[in-house]
Amino acid sequence: MSWVMQRRIVAHEGAVRDLLAALRARLRALGETEETCGTVEIVIAEALNNIVEHAYGGTGGEIALDMARETGGLCCILRDRGHPLPGLRLPEGTAPPAVTPRESLPEGGFGWFLIRALTERLDYARADGENRLTLHFGPGTGP
Repeated sequence: MSWVMQRRIVAHEGAVRDLLAALRARLRALGETEETCGTVEIVIAEALNNIVEHAYGGTGGEIALDMARETGGLCCILRDRGHPLPGLRLPEGTAPPAVTPRESLPEGGFGWFLIRALTERLDYARADGENRLTLHFGPGTGP
């Protein structure tokens, strides 16, 4: 795999914002469409915010992002040494029922639904104290 971006940040909101800006700039430089840039940015933002809030619980730590082109799309790998995902598996990430009144919808909890809906494939592993989330985006990724 040929890496087109590799970054390490401290698990903090400001660092996440800076990384997302750098990610979008790199995707543009690679010639990706605005739709692809937006989709990848949404997914990576959701995953990074989960790491900051849940894996590290706001205490900091390091997050690594490695991105590569692969046949038919992009692959992004996020690594951290925070708490593992519950049950060592990816959350289901289901959407609320379509008939739920707007005022009854929760403010959050849709991150894994978005991540699952906007990626072609997801893989999670925990080894030697490290979480590894691999996100695959197909060609022409976009809503």
